[in-house]
Formats: sequence, structure tokens, C-alpha cells
Amino acid sequence: MKTENGIIKALVMDIDGTLTDGSIFISDCGECMKRFYVRDGLAIKHILPEYGIVPIIITGRKSEIVSTRCRELDIDLVFQGCNNKKAELDRILSSLGISYEETAYIGDDINDYECMELCGITGCPKDAVPKIKEIADFISSFDGGQGAVREFIEHLAAN
Repeated sequence: MKTENGIIKALVMDIDGTLTDGSIFISDCGECMKRFYVRDGLAIKHILPEYGIVPIIITGRKSEIVSTRCRELDIDLVFQGCNNKKAELDRILSSLGISYEETAYIGDDINDYECMELCGITGCPKDAVPKIKEIADFISSFDGGQGAVREFIEHLAAN
């Protein structure tokens, strides 16, 4: 997995609208359900390690559901409630000794824009907002939560 100028060492993923379809089910008790696509998870858990790619989650919302799903997928770097994704990503990459050029990013909405402008290769689901589609290197043929992350990982693996 490489970009024009380097090897991909990390894949940053958004949750709502990217790893899920963006639906949030809320009851009187709060958030109670999100839907994840099992094939995305399989690619994260089994394909990324083959290439030594570190999976990273950065999301604007906080959810125990996300924590549970990330534990299932062996994702250790999970950052929730991030109002400034770029500042968080700066801190994470610095601590890992990974450059933006060595980082892939998949997101779907304007809170992903600043990070996507900086990363070595970027992707988005088919149903991402137009502003994100304009800067994405790869636009999935699938919507968020429907295999977009899997397709992006397979695209990275093929290059």
C-alpha cells in the first residue's frame, strides 16, 4: 500500500456516515443502535494487519457502541468526541512517528475535510457530501456503512 511518495502506515476512519450509514437510533435512554457492515470490519481486522497498517478511528460523536465495535475489531486507537479532528490527528501521528503522506483517510462530511486535504491518499463513500467528493482520491461505489471502507482498503491493497 503506497502513495506516490511513500508507504501507507495508518488508515484513519470516520464512523457516522463512513463505517455506518449515518443513522443514529435514539431512545429515551439515549443512543441505542448503530449499524455496521461486517465486511468493512473483516477488512479492518484481517487485511490491514497483513500490510502493517495501523487502524485509527477519529469521530465527532461519543458512543459506547463505537467502543464495543472497535474492541471487536482490535482497533486500539479510538478517539471519540473530537471537535477538531486535525488537532487530534496531528497529535496521534506525531506520537506514532507517522507523516501525513504515510496516512490514508476515509471520511464523508465537512468535519473530515481538513484532515483529508493533508493525508497521502483519501477516500469517501459514494454518498459523501459534494465538498468531500471534490478532494477524495477514491470515491467508493458503495455508500457509507455498505462496504465503502472495505472497497477503499482493497483499493489500497491493490496499489
